[in-house]
Amino acid sequence: MTSVLRSGSLDGRVAVVTGGGTNLGLAAAVELAECGASVVIAGRRTEVLEEAVQRIGPRASWVSADIREDEGAQAIVTAALERHGRLDLLLNNAGGQFWAPAEGISTKGFAAVRRLNVEGTLRMCETARELAMRPQGHGVIINTTVSPHTGMPGMAHTGVARAAVESLGRQLAEAWRPEGIAVVSLALGRFATESLKKYPEPIWRTAARTVPLQRLGEESDYAALVTMLLGPLGHALSGTTVDLDGCLANWPGAWPPPETGATDGLVPTEQRLA
Repeated sequence: MTSVLRSGSLDGRVAVVTGGGTNLGLAAAVELAECGASVVIAGRRTEVLEEAVQRIGPRASWVSADIREDEGAQAIVTAALERHGRLDLLLNNAGGQFWAPAEGISTKGFAAVRRLNVEGTLRMCETARELAMRPQGHGVIINTTVSPHTGMPGMAHTGVARAAVESLGRQLAEAWRPEGIAVVSLALGRFATESLKKYPEPIWRTAARTVPLQRLGEESDYAALVTMLLGPLGHALSGTTVDLDGCLANWPGAWPPPETGATDGLVPTEQRLA
């Protein structure tokens, strides 16, 4: 992986990455470590975490915990402090949802998505602030959300949950600014991950054609932006939502628009008289 920062530029920094054992979380952890940061990855599957640490390298360690529980959030932050004495970056990458029409989502299913994506994220934010970032006087929190922000057919529950996280992020950024803590929401579009293929085949096979940029995001795109946000850029963007979505948020629907008749991903050019 090509680093966006020179090797060693993050020496001495410490990052926690929830959901760091696979996909985007793992890519971010690898990039952070390659830039010199010590990384603690967190998740619930011990075997996955152990394999991920082997891939990340000697700067990485893992902790198995559930962010949906107070004890889990405390265990994750405490592990970083006990092993490294500080916590500079919390990447709230863990999350989840399932494919279903809005009318088919049960109350229990909706609550499960809310509990993980909203309550789990907020719990990690508050725990990192209380145990580490407020005492040390600085820190960056990145909350991963989703694009577009206009709604998600087939995933109404996660659209609601991620919008709540973005709203919380804006409020926390303002409240915690005097303590030197930045809070940024990072809204993701369609990415080429193994997780994408867990959805119905028509969804992932046509995903790129719904993106104006006409390509899926790469894991390295996400990793690069996360790494840059650990520096001054994170504080400059505190309180905002950064879209990493190939302009998906700018166009809610198939691309190009069906009425253009285009099939190659390009909007037709009108022939004009000279």
